Amino acid sequence: MKTMCIMILFWPLSVLLSDESQTSQTEVKCNFTEKNYSLIPADINENVTILDLSYNQITLNVTDTSVLQTYFLLTELYLMENNVAILDNNSFSNLSNLEILNICRNSIHVIQQGAFTGLNKLKQLHLCQNKILQLNPDIFVPLKNLKLLNLQGNLLSYFDVPQLFHLELIILYGNPWNCSCSLLNLQNWLNTSNVTLDNENITMCSYPDILNCYSIKTVPYKGECYSQFPSFVSEDLYIHLQSISNSTFNCSLNNLTTTEHEPLGKSWAFLVGVVVTALMTSLLIFMAIKCPIWYNILLSYNHHRLEEHEAEIHEDGFTGNPSSLSQIPDTNSEGCAGTFEQLHSFAVDDDGFIEDKYIDTHELCEEN
Repeated sequence: MKTMCIMILFWPLSVLLSDESQTSQTEVKCNFTEKNYSLIPADINENVTILDLSYNQITLNVTDTSVLQTYFLLTELYLMENNVAILDNNSFSNLSNLEILNICRNSIHVIQQGAFTGLNKLKQLHLCQNKILQLNPDIFVPLKNLKLLNLQGNLLSYFDVPQLFHLELIILYGNPWNCSCSLLNLQNWLNTSNVTLDNENITMCSYPDILNCYSIKTVPYKGECYSQFPSFVSEDLYIHLQSISNSTFNCSLNNLTTTEHEPLGKSWAFLVGVVVTALMTSLLIFMAIKCPIWYNILLSYNHHRLEEHEAEIHEDGFTGNPSSLSQIPDTNSEGCAGTFEQLHSFAVDDDGFIEDKYIDTHELCEEN
């Protein structure tokens, strides 16, 4: 009876040991590093579980993808330092047992949405030292068991964390992180989830310059950023980040002193441009209203000096019959008016003079 109880107790342990021995026996490694291959060889043992094709010229094109589908027992695939530039849809769709995928130090700049479809058991994904500018969070949806994500040394300035993302370790240093409000979602996830940020002390902000001494996990954000992400930020997190801001004030103070003498920002230039535009518009409106009035005034003011021959004719006509003035009776205003008309009868028609309506005819009669 005692023997039976001992066997029952140790049976699970024996099963585990037997499973490990079987896996170790069935593990098949193939190393094809530095072979200058441009294509994945198709004559590899189909039972291969660990395939290392690093330091070759492989591009992972359609031919390579079709060859990979035949190695469905793969648990580890290494493609470091090749010529992979694009990860197409279904590139690893038949590798359902794959647990480690390392594609570091390539030239990857495009990852299509279905590139990792079928990798249900993948635990480690290494995309370090590529040329990735942005990542669609939907590409990580099939990776339900992913525990480690390595994005070190790319060109990422922000990263939208996908939903249901249960990582244990993430590597993000070596990217030009822009610590504006768009990075608040990532910081909230780093501070509230169980994920560990590897090399946190060197995962720094690159922009703006005033924050380049902060880690992306501890950078303080202003209240305006929280109003843009109300569903992601809790009150406790806000208080926590405020305490971080106070504790790291000395770092920001050093940067502020170096930027005090820098020229004004673009906001001042924009304000000056708005003011100048408003003044010019007002001036144009004022000129459009006043110009017709000024134009009419200039047209009505048509006086000009008499020419010499016109003046001589006028003087001759006026002195030719001086006795006529003595014959004009000095009776009333009507006679004076007639005398004035006779005087003007000696002048040539349309002589360029404008009759001055302000001359008092009574004064003229009295003078005569």
